[in-house]
Amino acid sequence: MGSIPDSLPTPATPAGRDGLAALLERPERAVVALDFDGTLAPIVPDPDRARAHPDAVPALSHLAPLLQSAVVITGRPAGVAVRHGGFAGVPGLEHLVVLGHYGAERWDAVTGQVHAPAPHPGVAAVQAELPGVLDRNGGWPGTFVEDKGRAIAVHTRRAADPQGAFESLREPLYALAERHGLVVEPGRLVLELRPPGMDKGVALEEYLRRSGAGAVLYAGDDLGDLAAFGAVEKLRSEGLPGLLVCSAATSGEGADELAQRADLVVDGPAGVVTLMTTLANTIRNR
Repeated sequence: MGSIPDSLPTPATPAGRDGLAALLERPERAVVALDFDGTLAPIVPDPDRARAHPDAVPALSHLAPLLQSAVVITGRPAGVAVRHGGFAGVPGLEHLVVLGHYGAERWDAVTGQVHAPAPHPGVAAVQAELPGVLDRNGGWPGTFVEDKGRAIAVHTRRAADPQGAFESLREPLYALAERHGLVVEPGRLVLELRPPGMDKGVALEEYLRRSGAGAVLYAGDDLGDLAAFGAVEKLRSEGLPGLLVCSAATSGEGADELAQRADLVVDGPAGVVTLMTTLANTIRNR
């Protein structure tokens, strides 16, 4: 692999350095895949108010045309991520793909349409039972429920003791999910009940294999991104160069574990923006 220019940060691992070098050497065969919350958008107390970092879309639209493709992989509904990200109709993002609900939904910028299967019946059943489950387990004032359509998320970041509420609700919510054929995806002070069979790792691996990518960069920030990290590690063992980036604006809630496995750690969404901008400038100037 070629050398890494001084303008770019040097990954901490040989595999990461190989992944970055491969991306720079043949960007037209590279895929850049990004989580949304905590990676492109700062974490905020109310998920409905999350928006992409103001420089994220300009940076992504600068980089995306130089790549084979750019993809956003999120637990949010694809349409919500598109709206909150401001991705639609942006020059340079004509071929952006957003994989929502961990890959169960797909939005393509080229058509502006979302494709998705029918909702899992367990989601409606969980939604009906959830208020009673929360009441029986202390109510936890400040805890709030987000209806994602194909999943239900219970957030504890507004509770007086966010981590205590999170830990207290783990067991009853896992039991509730199991009764209705769902699984629980933990994240930053959130427990998401969703259908099984899809996670960011499955979505990313399927996308990369179908696209025939020659290299991949994946950036994420918390527990939900560990599966995507695992997918990149698996593909690297099969010969696909890859770079793992941790967006670490805060510690704990999965960020520490992700940072330990990452090849490169950047300072939250602002650091991701800087990395994308520097990558684009480096590729254009080669």
